Amino acid sequence: MEIIAIGTDIVECAPLLAQIEKLGEVFLRKALTPREIRECRSRPRSTEAFAGLWAAKEAVLKCLGYSGTRAPRGDIEIRGGEVHLSGLARDRAADRNISRFLLSVAATRQYATATALAVH
Repeated sequence: MEIIAIGTDIVECAPLLAQIEKLGEVFLRKALTPREIRECRSRPRSTEAFAGLWAAKEAVLKCLGYSGTRAPRGDIEIRGGEVHLSGLARDRAADRNISRFLLSVAATRQYATATALAVH
């Protein structure tokens, strides 16, 4: 197994919750898949779940070489700790010779953090 890239991110939960409350479904649908939204909402601590998912996607995007608001967050789905790519994200992974990701996510009431390893 060869490590191609590493990405890490930390998210403050309160500001993310404020964005969700302010922009609602519009905000969520730009970054998350319907399955991810349902999964986070089903959790007792949904704010932490949303923040952990956001951090995970940002970590994966960093491995893919994306930054900023134009990154294809919707092309990344986190399911059961596994990363599933589609569209532009899948194409970028293929270009970088990335076959899969190893992902670690942790969250508290204040912060969520994630680290992704892109491997071949």
